Amino acid sequence: MKVINLLGATGSIGRQVLDIVADNPAFKIGAIAVGKNIDLTRNIIQVHQPSLVSVLEADDAIKLEQEFPRTVFVYGEEGLLQASTYGKNAILVNAVVGMVGLKPTIAAIKNRQTILLANKETLVVAGEIINKLVKEYQTTLLPIDSEHNAIFQCLIGRKKEEVKKIVITASGGAFRNKTRDQLAFVKKEDALQHPNWSMGAKITIDSATMVNKGLEVMEAHYLFDLPYEQITTVLHPESIVHSMVEWRDGSVSALLSQPDMRLPIQFALYYPKNSNPPYQHCLDWTASRELHFQPMDLNRYPLLNLAYHVGKEGGILPAVYNASNEEAVSLFLENKISFLDIENIIVHAVGNAKNKKNPTIDDIMDSSQAIRNEIKQTYLRERMYI
Repeated sequence: MKVINLLGATGSIGRQVLDIVADNPAFKIGAIAVGKNIDLTRNIIQVHQPSLVSVLEADDAIKLEQEFPRTVFVYGEEGLLQASTYGKNAILVNAVVGMVGLKPTIAAIKNRQTILLANKETLVVAGEIINKLVKEYQTTLLPIDSEHNAIFQCLIGRKKEEVKKIVITASGGAFRNKTRDQLAFVKKEDALQHPNWSMGAKITIDSATMVNKGLEVMEAHYLFDLPYEQITTVLHPESIVHSMVEWRDGSVSALLSQPDMRLPIQFALYYPKNSNPPYQHCLDWTASRELHFQPMDLNRYPLLNLAYHVGKEGGILPAVYNASNEEAVSLFLENKISFLDIENIIVHAVGNAKNKKNPTIDDIMDSSQAIRNEIKQTYLRERMYI
């Protein structure tokens, strides 16, 4: 039996992980980490009976402890670290959103756990550090984002030297058919209506700005040890082709499936054995189907273009890009700025940042917090982004 420690259990990815675990006696939930959705947390505890539960607030831990006396409850950042390293020989599924996922990943690596990573920020801001730790502690890190998981599967049995480039597909998000002029008037409710995927609010906004694809480009650089010149993106509205590998002989390998995150999650949970997966969601090849591909317009999506620049420069800049986006998206979701102001904030933060090469984890955390504080203070003082 595989024991799973699940961070972000009440989020979109976390809930789909639990769907798979519920139908498979080969898996057991050892620990979970959640945020503020305590009602759903109660339901998860009742169904999956984790031994340890980490919540955000101490008050919630105290309340739940009274309801579930056989479960250990912890809270805050320390609780998140305890959940990520609970038990021996456990698998960590890191499905939290944002920089909060970095330290738990490091702790789990040092605990020699297998890591199933949906938290792309971990590699974006600290890819070199993470890769060195994975090698040092001889652990395994598998991507469960649909795009990176697709590339991973396409590369099985092949050599990196055979790769000409990898092609990451993008649906285009909620506003893929809108012009730049039209984007000035879109609202939060519009941005949250993704045409293909059911995801959390933050990643849905990132899909609309194409920041999500920028983060995925940087993540792919570290996952597959490829230069940015060999990583490209293409618009694919149907989200059936999840990514592709173009080989040096001109042939292309692609992974096609329904846009269903349970498929890459299941693949990673069962890896390297996946011969008879319990969960199946197959494409209907008896129905007519058209697949479309469009070249990526980096003028239409300037934040994706900026991600390539930030990734190539490296150092502290990816952390600045990520932190400024997290803060800007938070302001947008609070209806405090416009959609296009997200771009203004990120471009301003990256353009004014002093880069530092070979940053430590403390450097990354400190600079990220400084960027967030600066954006908050600027917004409160000058309201310049309204």
